[in-house]
Amino acid sequence: MQIVLALVIGALFGFVLDRIGATNPTVLIRMLSLRSLGLMKAILLAIGVGSILMFGGQMAGLVDVGHMSVKTAYVGVFVGGLLLGAGWALSGFCPGTGVCAAATGRKDALFFILGGLLGAAAYMITYPTVKATGMLDAIAGGKVTLGTVPGAKYDGLMALPGDVLGIVLGLIFVAVAFAVPEAPRGEAVPAPAE
Repeated sequence: MQIVLALVIGALFGFVLDRIGATNPTVLIRMLSLRSLGLMKAILLAIGVGSILMFGGQMAGLVDVGHMSVKTAYVGVFVGGLLLGAGWALSGFCPGTGVCAAATGRKDALFFILGGLLGAAAYMITYPTVKATGMLDAIAGGKVTLGTVPGAKYDGLMALPGDVLGIVLGLIFVAVAFAVPEAPRGEAVPAPAE
């Protein structure tokens, strides 16, 4: 049942990504160049609402903290993030939107996926060399969160309760989503994605 549920949720998520224009590289590049901010508003709103629901559910006992997966912090994560951002800006796809775009029949997305797989293979081949540089050594205590989450097995960097911090940050994301204009002054709002 979990696999069926994952497939249904994934299909719905992909459908929503396509409907808000996230599978169109032109829309993504316009967002990244700050010329059209509608997609950014949708992303901020989704992150904010998700954060409020998750941490609020945690406080209410509806979400099990044991399911929270915190990744180890290390310099390589930041370097990888910069590489991902550069690839996103050059191609107009991130991994999720690239797969969804390929599902809609975009041929350029297939090349993006192939490039991602080749990049993953190159990382696997060079992993011993990358590890030897120290870029994969834990920093800031390794597996930590910003705030301490009651019942979690991870330390917090601040004494502020993590669930309260998650709700506050979620509210900030929602507020920013509503405050950001659809397009900067002087830019025309583009037509909805096809």
